[in-house]
Amino acid sequence: MNSLDSSVAYFESAFQEEIQKIITTEPHKLYEPVGYSLMIGGKRLRPALMLHAASLFTDSLNHVLPAAMAIEIFHNFTLLHDDIMDHADLRRGLPTVHKKYSENVAILSGDAMSILAFKYLSQGETPNLKELLSLFSVTSLEVCEGQQMDMDFEISAEVTIEHYIEMIRLKTAVLIACSLKIGALMANATAEAAELLYDYGINVGLAFQLQDDWLDVYGDPKVFGKKQGGDICANKKTYLLLKAAASCDPEMLLELNLWLAKEDFDPAQKVAVITAIYEKTGVSASARDLMRHYHDKALAALSKLNIPDAQKQVLIAFAGEAMVRIK
Repeated sequence: MNSLDSSVAYFESAFQEEIQKIITTEPHKLYEPVGYSLMIGGKRLRPALMLHAASLFTDSLNHVLPAAMAIEIFHNFTLLHDDIMDHADLRRGLPTVHKKYSENVAILSGDAMSILAFKYLSQGETPNLKELLSLFSVTSLEVCEGQQMDMDFEISAEVTIEHYIEMIRLKTAVLIACSLKIGALMANATAEAAELLYDYGINVGLAFQLQDDWLDVYGDPKVFGKKQGGDICANKKTYLLLKAAASCDPEMLLELNLWLAKEDFDPAQKVAVITAIYEKTGVSASARDLMRHYHDKALAALSKLNIPDAQKQVLIAFAGEAMVRIK
C-alpha cells in the first residue's frame, strides 16, 4: 500500500461490515453502545499502520484484518473508559457512551470491547498466534499501567520528566508499536524486522504525544480545532509544565505554583501567565528538540530495516508529521 490513507480505506469497508454484525448481536443493550463507540469515528491510525507494516512483506492482507479489528476495538475501549474516568461529555463532537446511555452500561460495554479485541485477534490465520496474543496481552496491560500513572500524576507533587516520558510510552506509544509489530509478524517478517518496526513505533508515539502537548499551548485553534491552554487550565503535568518547573528561578517557580494552586481563576489570564513562564524558561524549544530526538530515533530504526528505501517512504513521511505541524 502506497499510503496510510489507502490502508485506512482498505480497513474501513471491512470494519463497517463487522460493526453491523456487532450492533445486531443480542443482548442489544450491551452491543448497541459498542457499535456506537466504534461508529463515532477516528483516524483508524493503528489498524492502518498494522496493515501497512504487513504490506511491506506481503501482498496478501485479508488475513491481517481480524488483528486490525482487534487493535481498533481495543483502542476505542480505552477511550470509552477514559471518558468515564475524565467525566467527559463529548467524544469527537458527539455524546460519550456514558452520557448517551449510562455509566453502568458504558462500563459493561467497554468490558465487552476489551474481550472482543482478543476474540478478533484469535481469529487471525497465522502460525505464530501464541506470540501475537502474548504481545497483545502485555501491551494491553501496559496501556492500563500508563493510564494509572496518568491518574497518579494528578495528585502527586513528585512527577519528573522521566516519569512523564514513561507514562506516555505506556499510555500511547506501545499500542502504536504493537500495531506495527503484529502487522509485520502476520506477514512472516523476521523477528529482527518486526522489532525494528516496534522501535520505530515507540519513538513515533513519543514524538506525537509531545507534539500534542506543544500544540495545546502553541497550536493555532483554527488549524487544529483545539482551544489553546486546556492542559494549562487543568494543571495537566505535561512535558512543558514539568520542564518549566525544573527550569524556573525561585521567583518564577513561586508564581507558577501559586497559579497551579488556584481553584478560582480566569482561564485566559492563567494561560497567559503560564505561557509567559514557558517562554522565559525556553520550554517550547526544549519540547521541539525532544520531539526531534524521538523523530530521529524512529528514522534510525527504520534505516536498519532490510527492505527497499522506496517502501519506507510512507513511514518516513508519517514520522515527519510530528515535526511539520510544530514549525
